Amino acid sequence: MFRPLRLLSLSALLIGGTAAPLWAVTPEEVVDTYGRIAEATFEDGARTAETLRAAVAAFVAAPSDATLTAARAAWIEARVPYQQSEVFRFGNAIVDDWEGRVNAWPLDEGFLDYVEDGTGENEDNPHAALNIVANPRFSFSGTEIDASQITPALIAGQLHEADGVDANVASGYHAIEFFLWGQDLNFTGPGAGNRPFTDYVQGDGCTNGHCDRRAAYLVAVTDLLVADMQEMAANWREGGAARISVSTDAKGTILKMLTGMGSLSYGELAGERMKLGLMLNDPEEEQDCFSDNTHNSHYYDGIGIRNIYTGSYTRADGRVISGPSLSQLVAEKDPSIDATLRAELDATVAALGAIKTAAENGMAYDQMLEPGNDQGEALILTAVDALVTQTGSIERAVAALGLSKIELEGSDSLDNPGTVLK
Repeated sequence: MFRPLRLLSLSALLIGGTAAPLWAVTPEEVVDTYGRIAEATFEDGARTAETLRAAVAAFVAAPSDATLTAARAAWIEARVPYQQSEVFRFGNAIVDDWEGRVNAWPLDEGFLDYVEDGTGENEDNPHAALNIVANPRFSFSGTEIDASQITPALIAGQLHEADGVDANVASGYHAIEFFLWGQDLNFTGPGAGNRPFTDYVQGDGCTNGHCDRRAAYLVAVTDLLVADMQEMAANWREGGAARISVSTDAKGTILKMLTGMGSLSYGELAGERMKLGLMLNDPEEEQDCFSDNTHNSHYYDGIGIRNIYTGSYTRADGRVISGPSLSQLVAEKDPSIDATLRAELDATVAALGAIKTAAENGMAYDQMLEPGNDQGEALILTAVDALVTQTGSIERAVAALGLSKIELEGSDSLDNPGTVLK
């Protein structure tokens, strides 16, 4: 079937030494690509969460080193599409309002389960050592909670961020991570959490008590994650609330796209998730702190940012979703800004990839935070600098498109580092 040239992928001609597009793309076409990539990314998130649920069910049914290893591997795989979806935050209210249910961190581990003696204190959280697994009844602000049956509804409705305390994380990836790995007590030394599979053995052989309730919690919190991911995937399908929202205001959505890219690049990833932990030399500031999977989380955040600009997403099964892109839209206005930003996005992915490679070769992200680890510090700072640099070009792209100035997520560790160290 004949297709008008303007719907094909952008080609370029060299005119006077600069790249110029053969035909234009429209904001509406770019927004359509954005919506299709969101749909595919969240669908992949839902499907990998379902795979995780199956692995958790197999583990709980027959606890062993092998089934625990398989459940952990499924959790790591589920993080790949989720991290690429974070770029849809910072402007899409549906995602912003939902995100805390699935990715809240850091968490007070003792709120959920047993912890090593002397490690569960938090003077700002009266429930930091509550241990829901060990206690079927307790109170929040004078209200008695019956947790004798641990269900997704109980977790979502009464336990998550109980009493308005952010550290009372009861749902999402990081609660599941803690139940699979346990505490990482190695700090900046080698090794991740090492929860034994016997914490889930029913009857004789159960370690650390309450194995039945621990298993019930792990099953319920994983069921809840699947439901939450399916909800967001539905929001981005044709006719879903998020898809309708972005489709009704193309110009506003272009601004949301660039805001999401810039906020994730600058305040969230470069600042709160990377620079802060390095300044404090604190492994508790790394995102996937129980599993030592932080290198992957940062890397796929970088991939997700680039996906939105280039209008291309590689699905979990290898299929590619692509179409008219922000890159093309910017290139029509200022080819030099587009070329610079594309190069910077690639440089950032390469810098995050170097962290990933180092971690896979034996230097975990928390080890990079150790005082005196010059190699680890250089790896992190190179990526932070790349993220900050690309944020400047994202802002220049906004100006080139004639859009209003964007308000980006900030970070004291980047903007006011002296206040962090006081």
